[in-house]
Amino acid sequence: MNNTAEKITLDIPAFADGIQYFGEPWPEFAMYADRAVICEGQSAIADASDHKAAYQTLLGADALRYLTLQVTASKGSGHPGGFASSAEAHAALMMLGHTNIVTEVGHHAPGFYSAMFLDSSLEEMGIYTVNDMMQRFREKHGLLGHLSGAIPGLLAPAGPLGQGQHFAMAGAYLHRDKLFPVTIGDGGMGEPYVLNSMMHFHTAYPEVTNFLPTLIWNGYSQEHHSMVSLHRNEQMLDYWKGHGFEEVILVDAKAFDDTDQPSPFVDSTRFSFQQRLAFVRAVLLGLDRAARSALDGTLTAFIIKQLKGSGVHTSGAKSHNLYPADTLDAQHIINGLTRRALPARAWQIVRDNFTRAGGGPAARTVVTESERALAPLPRLQLQEFAKGEKAVPSTAMGALVGQVGQADSRFVVTNADGNEASAMKNINDVLKIRHPTEDPLYNQNPTGQVYEPLNEDACAGFAAGLALFGSRALWLSYESFAINGWPIVQTVAQAMAELRRKTPSIVTMFTAGALEQGRNGWTHQRPEIENYFGAMMRNGNTFPLFPCDANCIQAAYEYATNSFNKAMVIIASKSPLPVYLSLEESREAVEDGAAILYESERGDKGIVVFAVTGDMVLLPVFEARNQLETEGYRVRIVAVVNPRALYRPSDLAWDTVAQPDNRFMDDDHFNVLFDGDVLLGVSGGPSAALEPVMLRTRASRRDVICWKRGETTASPAEIMEYNHITAEAMSERARALVSG
Repeated sequence: MNNTAEKITLDIPAFADGIQYFGEPWPEFAMYADRAVICEGQSAIADASDHKAAYQTLLGADALRYLTLQVTASKGSGHPGGFASSAEAHAALMMLGHTNIVTEVGHHAPGFYSAMFLDSSLEEMGIYTVNDMMQRFREKHGLLGHLSGAIPGLLAPAGPLGQGQHFAMAGAYLHRDKLFPVTIGDGGMGEPYVLNSMMHFHTAYPEVTNFLPTLIWNGYSQEHHSMVSLHRNEQMLDYWKGHGFEEVILVDAKAFDDTDQPSPFVDSTRFSFQQRLAFVRAVLLGLDRAARSALDGTLTAFIIKQLKGSGVHTSGAKSHNLYPADTLDAQHIINGLTRRALPARAWQIVRDNFTRAGGGPAARTVVTESERALAPLPRLQLQEFAKGEKAVPSTAMGALVGQVGQADSRFVVTNADGNEASAMKNINDVLKIRHPTEDPLYNQNPTGQVYEPLNEDACAGFAAGLALFGSRALWLSYESFAINGWPIVQTVAQAMAELRRKTPSIVTMFTAGALEQGRNGWTHQRPEIENYFGAMMRNGNTFPLFPCDANCIQAAYEYATNSFNKAMVIIASKSPLPVYLSLEESREAVEDGAAILYESERGDKGIVVFAVTGDMVLLPVFEARNQLETEGYRVRIVAVVNPRALYRPSDLAWDTVAQPDNRFMDDDHFNVLFDGDVLLGVSGGPSAALEPVMLRTRASRRDVICWKRGETTASPAEIMEYNHITAEAMSERARALVSG
């Protein structure tokens, strides 16, 4: 009922200010809701079979449903339906004290916000009442539409499907004594490789079972039936068991239905009150059993099966999203709210339980709300290569990676193609590939620190999850395949920009195979991802690094490893290449953004400046230098190592991110590097990384020579010729620009 006229007389807690509807007390309310079942000083219910615990878990589930619907309807926007079908499971996990909950489903965000409101975590961002929550929902500096790193108490972001399990596994790896449930929607089970990645992780880390996939099997995805909606219960159980799960617990609401709902997926909120209690008791007992199993060393999954939209304004896919007409004064929204309206006293019971669950509000107790202590690193022992000699950049970096892993036992290197393929076997020699089959020939060991699923998504996900949760990690890949895993790194980079704590940067190194993988053809020649990195520089915390040689890559890795809350992307070759900079010069180049590799002493036809990202591409640049100097031009070759540092401060959102970095090259130093009659930007990949140079240069005559497309070739020289990245093309363009 609408209690607007009676609110003065009701015992409404202050935080509930804004709740529009209150209901009558449930049967036996005075007996089972006289006080919170989680007593002060406790962190969980004492007995999952206790009738009072089930009763109050159901109160919690309906409180979550009610808030989710009212808050989303206050903006006529958001996603109430998916979370509604998970409400009993989410409430049960909290009542059991397992509050380190992540999700694969960004559309469950309003439900997660409701949980954080009810446990008082949102007070950390000034949200004290339901009115505050409605005002801040889907607003700037508020509760954004999908989970992010900015919301107190929430462990990880959730947007693109298929990412949540990586965060749960990273949490479980780092905190072996805690449970990390991850809710997964049946609409996104294959987006991508959700069960596959968990199966590989379990094979590599069989002792780490303290993550708990919790499938919300509700029959629908975003706009239609889910692809597994026709599965029988036995098929679903077999599907999970076929991916290595030894214990799979399924609680099907259909088994408790006393209302003759015809579908295999039913709405438990329409059952009689006693059957609702029976259902939530089964969920509570099932999750208690599942949690104990997972914590005791058995790979376990839990499945709750009930109709999408259970307990809100409508059901099925139609409950997924609210539109502008779905407002608080719409009759179907009013009907949904009044059906779930709780007695005023119930709200305080729910808050008391949730604020005590897990030892206190999630904003103060979940593992990501404090900085994780890092193993101290010794000063890395860099190898100084002499200028002019040839050395393999990736191998030089690999030696440092081994040192980091030896100092930090939690450090993990991930790589799908294998480190040997990138001339980084030295990593495997020291840290060993984690594999159940021990074999010295292949550097395989069950305790190794190199994680090699043949899946870039799994590699990127585990490394990014570890970094977000406070540990060092490194993702290695071919540049050509990195796009398969990059979206989760982008997600984590954005989350790191929002965090209220320091965490190690996510560090990646991609072998720049476009110029090296000629015989493999265009399948291994996809440097276009560098434009992705280039665009992300504008975010303020993404740093693509283009070391020019084996000394410079060591400085770049040292710089990246000692940074926080950033995405560090190192791009380099696996071929022996000339060394141009000393270690000291390399460190300066990484910090400053660029360095002069060469400058002519004389020449009267004009100054040609080459601004270059990459290492192998410097070979034709130096050839062009020879040609141009012979003809009387002065040439300056500048390695653009850290292009983010070459932007103007106003170009980037650097001052909006956590752990901001405001080191930008000033105009005087920039002009010393790049002033000339002609500026020619050169890249072995695309041109985006050269944008800051092109924006700031005073040279009116400028151009770019860069990657166009891939082809099968016999050598790097031939693929560069195919793309017109040749000494002849550079010299010709420079002459034309000078004569202008």
